Amino acid sequence: MAKKYVISLDQGTTSSRAVLFDEAANLLCIKQKEFKQIYPQPGWVEHNPLEILESQLEVLHRLFKEEKINPSEIAAIGITNQRETTVVWDKSTGRPVYNAIVWQDRRTASICEDLKKRGLENYIFENTGLVTDAYFSGTKIAWILQNVPACAPLIKENKLAFGTIDTWLLWNLTNGKVHATDHSNASRTMLYNIKKLDWDEKLMKELGVPAQILPKVQNSSGHFGDYEIEGTKIPILGIAGDQQAALFGQACFEKGMAKNTYGTGCFMLMNTGEKLVQSKNRLLTTIAWSIDNKIEYALEGSIFIAGAAVQWLRDGIKIIDKSEETEAIAFQESSDEVYVVPAFAGLGAPYWDMYSRGAIFGLTRDTGRAEIVKATLQSMAYQTKDVLSAMEADAGLPLKRLKVDGGASANEYLMQFQADILGVEVERPAVLESTALGAAYLAGLACGMYNKSTIASTSNNSKVFRSKMESKKREQLYSKWKNAVNRTLNWLDKS
Repeated sequence: MAKKYVISLDQGTTSSRAVLFDEAANLLCIKQKEFKQIYPQPGWVEHNPLEILESQLEVLHRLFKEEKINPSEIAAIGITNQRETTVVWDKSTGRPVYNAIVWQDRRTASICEDLKKRGLENYIFENTGLVTDAYFSGTKIAWILQNVPACAPLIKENKLAFGTIDTWLLWNLTNGKVHATDHSNASRTMLYNIKKLDWDEKLMKELGVPAQILPKVQNSSGHFGDYEIEGTKIPILGIAGDQQAALFGQACFEKGMAKNTYGTGCFMLMNTGEKLVQSKNRLLTTIAWSIDNKIEYALEGSIFIAGAAVQWLRDGIKIIDKSEETEAIAFQESSDEVYVVPAFAGLGAPYWDMYSRGAIFGLTRDTGRAEIVKATLQSMAYQTKDVLSAMEADAGLPLKRLKVDGGASANEYLMQFQADILGVEVERPAVLESTALGAAYLAGLACGMYNKSTIASTSNNSKVFRSKMESKKREQLYSKWKNAVNRTLNWLDKS
């Protein structure tokens, strides 16, 4: 049977999805299932790795069944994943020794403070491209090894394995045959040396992470193993962390091209090519992808809470029933004097404050639902401006157009306000699934279904939002945002 399709397994922070693409990279269907968010203590966020696996397999099998797809028609599978989220498991049983510690989790702040006290902050930044923050996997691994008694004997017996979510899925999809990751995910662990392109022995020693539990690191596009279903082996040919996959899916192949993804968090990446650019403005240097043993780098600004703030409006304070309502509410006549700083998990770039917490400023007796909803949407745009300003300074050039994707980019109010507050054009593709598309492209490249030149030339019928705001108003609004952010910094006592 002819190979007609590529499947992306898009494993995100709140749901698992299977996405089907054809030979022309047209999106044909999406199967999705949400899974439980676990909050054991304030600032702690966990997932059940087995539930993640089950939900991912369920949507994959539903895709085959409901769309009447024969596995033999699938040319390749690509995997893209929530990054930094950490799983440690027993290789002999396949069972995790602890829940997955999610990228948003802040429990390892004290471990990060200890690393700083030991003078490792500069070493970490220079060799991993990352700041010393609880966001990354390294301190999460250390916490599990220190707090789960089962780990020590399993290490002695060489039965313990660590992986980010891509590695956990790959290991299970290949029935425990392959323990590997790609360069983009490895570069988010705070254990991978992006200069030497190897696990960093000094950091492994400092965090007490044994080399034997770490996965093999491979090209983002290439053969990782096979998933067998109904007697058919489907090759897994692409893996990338979700934000790098979105950069690839937006065809940001040239130096200086940038995209912003509005998901649970908000993530802006700028391609810097084969040159590793070290930020002077508290951005991250990360590996974008690796193809044919060629590494390309990116600058990244990570915003922890974006779409998650809208979920909070819906599930936390229950002032909306559906996320989609926010667009119409924000377009209503209402004040611009309310500011929401959604620092629920601290602040990411360019502040990197683990001790900041969320706040609402400018409340009066006139403040109602509309003002809070509007201010929550605006917070995504303000945080993006924070990051873009830092990125422009590092890259040494102003950005003329920002490519956007992710669920919240469908919001017309948010995209127009984003263009207004940035003063640059915002380009939104017709297909917002850039993350899944990027994973499909990486897998399709490896089997010859796609090539970079046709990807770059493919028109996506994008919509462009242009700024309508006067520069004076833009400056006034942004100045008040900066004032609001400053008042949330170091809210928690570091001691």
